Amino acid sequence: MAPHPANLIAKLCRLGIAGSFFCAQECFKSAFLFNPFDNYAFTGTVRPVYPLSPRRIIPPEIPRPDYAEDGVPHSEMRREALAIKILTPEEQESMRAVCKLAREILDIAAAAIRPGITTDEIDALVHEETIKRGGYPSPLNYREFPKSVCTSVNEVVCHGIPDQRKLEEGDIINLDVSLYREGFHADLNETYPVGKISEESQKLIRTTRKCLDAAIAMCKPGTLFRDLGKVM
Repeated sequence: MAPHPANLIAKLCRLGIAGSFFCAQECFKSAFLFNPFDNYAFTGTVRPVYPLSPRRIIPPEIPRPDYAEDGVPHSEMRREALAIKILTPEEQESMRAVCKLAREILDIAAAAIRPGITTDEIDALVHEETIKRGGYPSPLNYREFPKSVCTSVNEVVCHGIPDQRKLEEGDIINLDVSLYREGFHADLNETYPVGKISEESQKLIRTTRKCLDAAIAMCKPGTLFRDLGKVM
């Protein structure tokens, strides 16, 4: 229980959610034992390398998702967004077209992977290739994410932010490419070796692929989401 009446509140919530009152900063901080910004305990050897490059520019003619300017996915937050939409045959074709473009971009980015390249350089490549195809890189400014692709190296599980770190021989890197075009988002990712990798890393990639293939084989009308998780 707070020792004093609550009289402080965050000045601004970027997501438009009403803030919670707390009586004092120390009282607020004492309720949260985990602080990732104070002596953060990294689980591996990967470290962010700053500064980040400036936010990349989107040409004005490129259609944008609703969060492009303020970082807030307004349509996603509406109650009706919780319902799963059944796409029409025409919408399915549009979705397939967007997914094919995203696959092209992922393959181009994967071909650039090598020791010495930075994840920021990969981000620049993904951004450029997305714009060439008339798309918007979905991660950019989604809830203020600063980059156009997610690059997760080694122990980084997902949604890694591209920075100035150079890839090293023996790394593995997950590229997560998302593309918005004609009202649809494509989202796909894959993990790649950087040069020669360890047997442990090779096994991780092989096993993950087997899990994915087993789940894809189950995808048909009537399959429950939870059953995909079981087989994986």
